[in-house]
Amino acid sequence: MGKRKKLSAEAHKEARKDVCCAKLRNIPSSPRKMRLVADMVRGVEVFKALGLLHFSNKAAAADIEKLLKSAISNWEQKNEAKAESGQLYIKAITVDCAPMLKRLRPAPQGRGYRIRKRSNHVTLFVDTINNENA
Repeated sequence: MGKRKKLSAEAHKEARKDVCCAKLRNIPSSPRKMRLVADMVRGVEVFKALGLLHFSNKAAAADIEKLLKSAISNWEQKNEAKAESGQLYIKAITVDCAPMLKRLRPAPQGRGYRIRKRSNHVTLFVDTINNENA
């Protein structure tokens, strides 16, 4: 690795020191349904978001709640400290399309209609609140 590339990598690593990430892949629900829940918690403090997700009627909320708990745990593991109320917030949450299962449904007169069973990937970033103000 060249010196300039190494310095750039170290700077990038230092910038992401307080940020933790968690990914949930191949969730068997459509990205559109998952984005409704993701938009609900984007930018919210983590413990408030856990409450919102726990009492939400959406089925996708359970998956994102599990992912958020994982991200909090990752942050605690990385920083060797317990997360306190008001300390962390959801910096970014993205929902991307995953591979689609394609099926055929019988239709009249010997035809077949396509069924696309969609799935998605969710990536969640957790950061400390004081970094946002600094």
